[in-house]
Amino acid sequence: MNHYWKKCLLYLLLLAPLAATANAEPPVIVIKASKFLFQPAKMELKKGQTVILEFTSSDRLHGFSLPDFAVRADIELGKPMRVSFTPDKAGSFVFRCDIFCGDGHEAMVGEIIVRDEG
Repeated sequence: MNHYWKKCLLYLLLLAPLAATANAEPPVIVIKASKFLFQPAKMELKKGQTVILEFTSSDRLHGFSLPDFAVRADIELGKPMRVSFTPDKAGSFVFRCDIFCGDGHEAMVGEIIVRDEG
């Protein structure tokens, strides 16, 4: 094998893992909404890592509001809803249902903890 082809092969071997991670799909976090409850109600994410939040409802229309990141979704019964989200700051952030779902609605809250990668 001549020198040119050896270099090409070396570049391909070195760049293949980078290309694979560049095309990787963001992780999907499935969140189930039901009367007065999100499951999971607590999540940990990495700052700067895109995730897809996939919402389902088991009983009725709910809302998802994460105001610190301007993330908002309607969660309809029988219709999964996906929202792409990239946290750009670290800390603890509250999310809640913002569509009244009965007595106890105010307790339908959760927490996202965003950690710095380093």
